[in-house]
Amino acid sequence: MITVTIDSPKPDLGPHWDDLVARASPNVFMDPAALLAAVATGFAVIRVLLAWEGEGAARKLVGVWALRLRKFAPLWPIVLDALPFNYAFVSSPVVDPAYADAVIAAFLSAIGKSGLPKILNLSSIDAEGPVYSAILRALAERGAEPLVLSKLSRPYVTSESGVKRSGSTRKKLRQDWNRLSALGTVDIRNDRTPAEVQGAFEIFLALEKASWKGERGTALLSHESDAAFVRRLIQNLAERQNASVAQLRVNGEVIAAQVLMYCGNTAYTWKTAFDAGYARYSPGTLLVDKITDELLASETIRAVNSCAAESSFMGQLWSGRRAMADMLIDVGPGKSFGYRVEALRLTGYQRLRDLRDRLRERPALPAKITKVA
Repeated sequence: MITVTIDSPKPDLGPHWDDLVARASPNVFMDPAALLAAVATGFAVIRVLLAWEGEGAARKLVGVWALRLRKFAPLWPIVLDALPFNYAFVSSPVVDPAYADAVIAAFLSAIGKSGLPKILNLSSIDAEGPVYSAILRALAERGAEPLVLSKLSRPYVTSESGVKRSGSTRKKLRQDWNRLSALGTVDIRNDRTPAEVQGAFEIFLALEKASWKGERGTALLSHESDAAFVRRLIQNLAERQNASVAQLRVNGEVIAAQVLMYCGNTAYTWKTAFDAGYARYSPGTLLVDKITDELLASETIRAVNSCAAESSFMGQLWSGRRAMADMLIDVGPGKSFGYRVEALRLTGYQRLRDLRDRLRERPALPAKITKVA
């Protein structure tokens, strides 16, 4: 028997969460430590659905789904966003595969019977594995048809495959590494002790602020609330050794930093920053390449999720891909007015993104030739 509770994130879920992640497809953005960081800093309003099998002391956690209550504008309907906070990149619930169909059906039923909004935005949901299929089956049983907004591929590697070992990209990386090594002692550091992680994260924040992101106002330090949240986020995860900041150094100077998160057997390349003065050496790409090999050579990591678009530099670096999807569903009866309004907003936004991508892919027009008399 599956029972579902709905509550704010709780700090006492640790052992149950660890046990679940050992059995389920992981998602670090559903980690209770991450959710507590968002709540503690007022960064997001979150409700957590917990699915339990059994009763009393013998009950077992078989599913976790954190949902954010979001309102796009004052007169807009409140929506449940399955990305629990900004800077989350996977919206999939963490579910024991042995109970996937029962848990997903129980989750949707619990939302339908609760006072929560019935409009559910599943952005960046993992479209592979038992959870996604279980969601589609549960919706079909309820007579609900999802609005699929997009299907994408995300750079993703496993210990078995997905890293490019030859070709022009690999050749350039070797050349860049050799040229960088000519400047002095080059090393990579990735310490997962909490104190080291916090110090390394501050270096990352400074690098990002000094980059083009700082100029455009999109760096994490550009907004006080964002900075407060991500500092607490990394602190909370690091205390459980689920975060680190890999560094590429030349003569002890950090020239690139890669923030990593960990959940179960998966690592996540969350954020990257590098010193623009070393841009010609591709320091961010070099760091990700080296740290990928290091992670996959360990006994605990079997996959690395890029948290990035296929067009990113990781798409050039890795051949492996993971299918992702964006979709909108209404858990209530029929299609509500609020659902139609949100669907209109999301489809319009998707069309603008598609137009932007097509314009970026268009070849540049040749320069106009002026005749000289």
